[in-house]
Amino acid sequence: MTRTTRTLSLGAVLTAAAFVLSGCTAADDAAAPAPTTGEEATDTSWTDVEEAGELVVGTEGTYRPFSFHAEGSGDLVGYDVEVIEAVAEELGIDVQFQETQWDAMFAGLDAGRFDLIANQVSITPERQEAYTFTEPYTVSNGVVVARVDDDSIDSFASLDGKVTAQSLTSNWRTLAEESGAQIEAVEGWAQAVALVEQRRVDATINDKLTFLDYAQNNDASGLKVAAETEEQSFSAFALVQGKEELAARIDEALATLAENGTLAEISQKYFGADVSR
Repeated sequence: MTRTTRTLSLGAVLTAAAFVLSGCTAADDAAAPAPTTGEEATDTSWTDVEEAGELVVGTEGTYRPFSFHAEGSGDLVGYDVEVIEAVAEELGIDVQFQETQWDAMFAGLDAGRFDLIANQVSITPERQEAYTFTEPYTVSNGVVVARVDDDSIDSFASLDGKVTAQSLTSNWRTLAEESGAQIEAVEGWAQAVALVEQRRVDATINDKLTFLDYAQNNDASGLKVAAETEEQSFSAFALVQGKEELAARIDEALATLAENGTLAEISQKYFGADVSR
């Protein structure tokens, strides 16, 4: 996960998190087109999808572990891919994926190229003003990652005077500085975690999903999550404004999938933990 945040307060670290996990651009915060008629348009979003028999979904296809191709060129897989496929199965419809670069994702949604985006879209106040969101299917915190044998790091406050590896354009850098840490500049997570493991820095701050994904695919036995933020980020499916009926149907499906354990099962597959709540 390479997307980064650019807000400047601890309280906004996670609510802006399209970065870490989602990354944001000016394009995705542009307001969706408003109805041009004098009267409020009738919401046929669900019946349109039901009659078509399929849900058209915008996703990147290059955003591991959320939406990517197995072995680089195989089937489209990932956490978001499997969650929306499970939702569609619950609704009795098919899924058609439209792979799109992140920078053009919201423009494609506004233009009607797909019914929704499934690509770890973080819910932010700005986006809520422009789009309709389903209930969240991903919840995450910011975490301090340190070595298991370093008992001196057990909170954000304990980073005071320590050295943390952070991307200079990331909001995690701001949080590290607010915690009193000295910053070792890196390009991203891969370099940061390598420096921690090599004992060249004391710790790094990043999104919990980033660490869980790393631990699923690498030997992370020498690392620990030393602390977590109280604030959480929430990711959901994004639809254009007014598609409340479709969002409501998806919410019902998500509730069923949470209750029967499907979301937890998909989460465990990709993260080794339940990140759906």
